[in-house]
Amino acid sequence: MLSYFNQISRGRGAWFLLMLSAFAFEACALYFQHIMNLAPCVMCIYERVAMIGVLGAGLIGMIAPSNGMFRWLSLAAWGVSAGWGLKLSIEHVGYQFPDPNDLFGATCDIFVSFPSWAPLNQWVPWMFEASGDCSKIVWEFMTLTMPQWLVIIYGAMLVVFGLVVLSQFFGKPRERRLF
Repeated sequence: MLSYFNQISRGRGAWFLLMLSAFAFEACALYFQHIMNLAPCVMCIYERVAMIGVLGAGLIGMIAPSNGMFRWLSLAAWGVSAGWGLKLSIEHVGYQFPDPNDLFGATCDIFVSFPSWAPLNQWVPWMFEASGDCSKIVWEFMTLTMPQWLVIIYGAMLVVFGLVVLSQFFGKPRERRLF
């Protein structure tokens, strides 16, 4: 199995699939925001940025997947983005389902906070401006809220990421000999 993951990580198809899946999740987020009129909260926007990081990792991987430098750069971007997305999603679930023993309750920021060198909410406000409440549950599917689904999605991305990273060390493709 690891040799299979190693082999596909050296081709563009798997990186395209990673990029395409992240693009589909971004498209869903924009559909929820602009078609279903569900206002994204600050955590939603940060989770969106993490998904764009995964999309970027797929794009980097597609450039030259057989080149170790590009492959490892894309793996690093994938791991950091998916890990950050998982952390944010778990925190977001905590806002929606607060600890009953916490007297003050946790709340998210009211406004997004991007670095001054990349104010995404000013450059592309239709995609990165938050207007919703992090603790409000505005959508459910199969009894799970949007952040709970993101925990599953980012968790699955990290499992596949782990397999691909392991395959780089243990699943070297076998050389084919003519004789």
